[in-house]
Amino acid sequence: MEKWWQKSFGYQIYIRSFKDSNNDGIGDIQGIIEKLDYLSYLGVNLIWICPFFASPMDDNGYDVSDFYNVSPDYGSLNDIKELILKAHEKGIRIIIDLIMNQTSDEHYWFKESRKSKDNPYRDYYIWAPPRYSNGQRKEPTNWASFFGGSCWEYDELTGEYYMKIFSKKMPDLNWKNPQVRNEIAKVAEFWLDLGIDGFRIDAVAHIGKSEFIDSTITPDEKYKPEWEKYSNLPIVHDYLREMYEKVFSKYDIMTVGEVGGRALISDALLYVTPNRHELNMVFNFDHNWCNNGWNRQKGEKLVINVPHMKSIFDKWQTGLQGKAWNAIYWLNHDQPRLLSHYGDSRYPQESAKMLAICLYFMWGTPFIYNGEEIGMTNPHFKSIDDFKDVSIHTQYKINVLENHQDIEDFIYQVSYSTRDNARTPMQWSGEEYGGFSKSRPWNILCDNYQKINVENEIEDQDSILNFYRKVIAIRLNSGYNDVIAFGKYQQIKKDHLKLYAYLRIGSTKKILVLCNLTSCEFNLDELEYRVINIILSNYDRKEVPKTFAPFEAIVLEVE
Repeated sequence: MEKWWQKSFGYQIYIRSFKDSNNDGIGDIQGIIEKLDYLSYLGVNLIWICPFFASPMDDNGYDVSDFYNVSPDYGSLNDIKELILKAHEKGIRIIIDLIMNQTSDEHYWFKESRKSKDNPYRDYYIWAPPRYSNGQRKEPTNWASFFGGSCWEYDELTGEYYMKIFSKKMPDLNWKNPQVRNEIAKVAEFWLDLGIDGFRIDAVAHIGKSEFIDSTITPDEKYKPEWEKYSNLPIVHDYLREMYEKVFSKYDIMTVGEVGGRALISDALLYVTPNRHELNMVFNFDHNWCNNGWNRQKGEKLVINVPHMKSIFDKWQTGLQGKAWNAIYWLNHDQPRLLSHYGDSRYPQESAKMLAICLYFMWGTPFIYNGEEIGMTNPHFKSIDDFKDVSIHTQYKINVLENHQDIEDFIYQVSYSTRDNARTPMQWSGEEYGGFSKSRPWNILCDNYQKINVENEIEDQDSILNFYRKVIAIRLNSGYNDVIAFGKYQQIKKDHLKLYAYLRIGSTKKILVLCNLTSCEFNLDELEYRVINIILSNYDRKEVPKTFAPFEAIVLEVE
């Protein structure tokens, strides 16, 4: 049976950077309400809002101190109720983050947990005694944290370590404890009863941990980045089936889990095969690492590894096809801006539009990240003070202060990978602070906001924004709706080093998508299909060209 989320087009909102309604420099819920007309204009019918819960904001809300209250930074529970009502009136559904892996160290549960070893809340978190070597205290294991350093933090009061795979202010919950599972189920029910339409489940792959045995992988780091010690373990599926039975199955909602990188198709199918009763779809990161951006040297040009990117798309499109549902997206709040990642500053319009065609004609529920639709870019970081990302400051302490890495080299390296890239304020206009606020924003602003902004692009019929509107309208409201949503995916010309080409085959229509992922021109071979109609082209073609231009993309109805 067809589900509402199979024909939805999502839009992720990083609330802190979206729109500031009260001019305190921080985005808020009323700011989202203020921009609902814009979201309707864009054409999306689903929004995912990043965490707005009460939090000390060590990691911008992913460190929750109260799951049942809204951070004063963002507004109140009444603001959320107003947002749900007004969004639903416009036909826009809302999903929010369900944070199941960790809390803030300022959450009541953790403040109690650390008081004593026999506290009733002690087992809500993962505690372990130290080891000793030559009289020196050591962590329970040598596992690394995603944010740098150890995944263990020593607590003086009880003389034990607690696990924190992210920040030291984000202790991991102990999902082996049924009381913890019941508490998270109650949190989910609370928000669903308020009218939320589902959840993006943060760090879901990590809620199960393996036995506390040292990693033996070969990297010579003191703390070993063997993420498999707490990623995609079998026990996670027991926990999710329990959540489904207790909560998810009782509501008409969508659930999408974050499984990160390195997940196999076999892993994904365990999460999303319908008869397993866990989740509806998952986000993976595999397509985010298809260029040389993460380890390039100064002066080195960014280059997409086209064969690798094509293989990743094929892996996920064909691996889940006919078995489960897919989620498709270019970036989220943790990744570089799309135009800076896979686009080209020499061809900003062409590359941005090509990337929209490339992804959003595949099958699965698509998500745009706020600012992607106007071609926002990474900012220019000049000093360590420009970074707000807690993981960068952790790395700065280890690499620069302790190990004496050159500060300029450090800033160059992390400027590409920092999560701050996606968290700069949304550029609404050419006004001061980009129309985001009348006060200095909490994060640095891209210096191109006077050129790249919503106001300018609404007026320009050839803008990236208006091109995205066309893509969304074709996907949701055209005669091609069914073939895009449910048609078979088949990649063709797999050996081509520049062209990404795929078919979407439905019961009555067939679509051919051709995308040049490079800045090079090349001659296009004779098509094996008779062209019925040019559905969309980023070069506004009246016929299929014999020579494909840099970053050209075209969508054809074919026989």
